[in-house]
Amino acid sequence: MVLQRTGPSTSSPLRPICDLRVLDHFVLEAMDTLKAVRGCKAGCTVTASFAVPPTSVDFVVWETKDVGAQVEEVWWGLSLLSQALAAASTSVSNPDLQDLLASDRRNLHSLGRVLRSLHFQGLSSAPASADHHTPAPASADHHTQRLTSLPELLAVHINFLRGKVRLLLTHAPACQQQAS
Repeated sequence: MVLQRTGPSTSSPLRPICDLRVLDHFVLEAMDTLKAVRGCKAGCTVTASFAVPPTSVDFVVWETKDVGAQVEEVWWGLSLLSQALAAASTSVSNPDLQDLLASDRRNLHSLGRVLRSLHFQGLSSAPASADHHTPAPASADHHTQRLTSLPELLAVHINFLRGKVRLLLTHAPACQQQAS
């Protein structure tokens, strides 16, 4: 991911990234990983169980949440997905698939940097990456799903990016200011 600079000076601050094409690129890469898993013949089975965030979105409930609660929910989901992708990567023995899973995990880390660039209130206390264990948000009753299938994990990953992450980035205050 390339971050844009505000001017020719190399010491200029980074601008927030509001272009959803970055997210679309990450979704396409996750879809490519899913296709590779479905076509994989050897070394592609997982022996782990994965905790993943819920991907369904009740738009009425989502829109009534304050931005801080939305950010917390997305951050928590990115953390769970990062942990699940790491576990999946160590569980499979196919090196090509391990590389694809590692790339998807790096993309989640990049999304964490994108969230930081948007200067959401309360995100400054969040860790620098989504690679750690983050407890469920206290603002609502969140649950996790347990999966044992790599295709299901990747489908959840894709749906989470397309759903909650897209909603958060679409309505980010910093992006709304840039559009004005």
